[in-house]
Amino acid sequence: MTDVLAPTALDPVEIGVGPVSFADLVAVARGGAAVRLGEDALAAIDRARAVVDELAAAPTPAYGVSTGFGALATRHIPTEMRAQLQRSLVRSHAAGSGPEVEREVVRALMLLRLSTLATGHTGVRRETASLLAGLLTHGITPVVREYGSLGCSGDLAPLSHCALALMGEGEVRDAEGTLMPAAQALAAAGLGPVELAAKEGLALINGTDGMLGMLVMAIEDLRMLLRTADVAAAMSVEGQLGTDRVFAPELQAIRPHPGQAASAANLTALLADSGVVASHRGPDCNRVQDAYSLRCSPQVHGAARDTVDHAILVAGRELASAVDNPVVLAEDGRVESNGNFHGAPVAYVLDFLAIVAADVASISERRTDRFLDKARNHGLPPFLADDPGVDSGHMIAQYTQAAIVSELKRLAVPASVDSIPSSAMQEDHVSMGWSAARKLRRAVDGLTRVVAIEVLTAARALDLRAPLTPSPATGAVVALLRGSGVEGPGPDRHLSPEIEATVELVASGAVLRAAEGVVGPLRW
Repeated sequence: MTDVLAPTALDPVEIGVGPVSFADLVAVARGGAAVRLGEDALAAIDRARAVVDELAAAPTPAYGVSTGFGALATRHIPTEMRAQLQRSLVRSHAAGSGPEVEREVVRALMLLRLSTLATGHTGVRRETASLLAGLLTHGITPVVREYGSLGCSGDLAPLSHCALALMGEGEVRDAEGTLMPAAQALAAAGLGPVELAAKEGLALINGTDGMLGMLVMAIEDLRMLLRTADVAAAMSVEGQLGTDRVFAPELQAIRPHPGQAASAANLTALLADSGVVASHRGPDCNRVQDAYSLRCSPQVHGAARDTVDHAILVAGRELASAVDNPVVLAEDGRVESNGNFHGAPVAYVLDFLAIVAADVASISERRTDRFLDKARNHGLPPFLADDPGVDSGHMIAQYTQAAIVSELKRLAVPASVDSIPSSAMQEDHVSMGWSAARKLRRAVDGLTRVVAIEVLTAARALDLRAPLTPSPATGAVVALLRGSGVEGPGPDRHLSPEIEATVELVASGAVLRAAEGVVGPLRW
């Protein structure tokens, strides 16, 4: 976990009654942008609060306002005990365990909870919502633990740890990453804790915000990584003397999946003007067709794109949702119980994206392995070694890829098909969406590393093809590596630092930018 929230010059993100955009979520979660509530949001919050106050004063029990929670919802709570009810709810539900969750995840879930509060369907007071915005603006991040959410009713335990901080309780990290009591951090920022009123405790903890925040950030990462995988595939096709003819648009048109067409177009653009490809394009070439891992790259990368597009559709709908139970319908003056907190829609696509990460990594590893086998690499030295036998070249780099791919296959096993009943069988079917999100984050990291090793290996192979010259686009990637301390072919040396350097170049988007600097923006 990053301990320090980097200083940012980003404009503050205004939260209104409408959905948060992907860009705003990333700006707040990763960029540390400040947050403010718009006037429309404050007005909607006030309207909903008036409904809650009216119901709280009524003799008729209303769930979440004047009753217990979950399986204890049948108990009516007298007025004098309702502040204690809210405190008890948050304290008891802040029951997470395990390592701290990453700062960006906690900031994302805080922002998304604030967005739901701003819709005017939860019934919190404006001072409570404003304090949550204040924590984000001042970089105060509650300590949230790895385990505790079943994805239904929403991410209860993680959100409860955040609500606890609003009460001035529990532990947080300040903008410098220092661990301290929440009350101390609030005081240092000039903020005061709130005493939660009727309905507020439940409104702060009953949402899919953690899993949704992780979904949005994974989508952003995968959109970059899948285009980088096209770059890596182009380098591999080129380095292994493959053909670019199979990527022709007329061949893609007869199987009209949009992601496939985009990936094939990218490969064609990236391989344009390649001296390596031109060297074997003539009649003397006896290659009938390339292996699947080269020839079918657009089909795999394209299917991955189309899956991410489906996830974007689901995430967009969820960002436009007000996830709470009960929900306030201010225009009707009522509060109604519902099941919108169930994480199934988000959990399914989180699992689906883990499959995408595993399969794209799998084909990347297969392309890499072909470079290393002298029976299949078309004249390159075994393992791309300088002196095979004395040197091992990239032999063990492929082992590292294989280990990661094997792990990714395990992470692709869906979490959302599992359910363990809770709350005395009141909550008898849960989504496990938080677990799906946590494993997707590991899968995205694994995919980044596998693609980086392919780029590293392909760059070495292209150097070994000299005096043949790579395409301008792939050559720019090779030059990026060489200018970043990743050396070219030669005797064996400590390889791990070069792998990690290439991982950073992939993760930061530098590899993609290097290629796009030549051919322009790659298609999504």
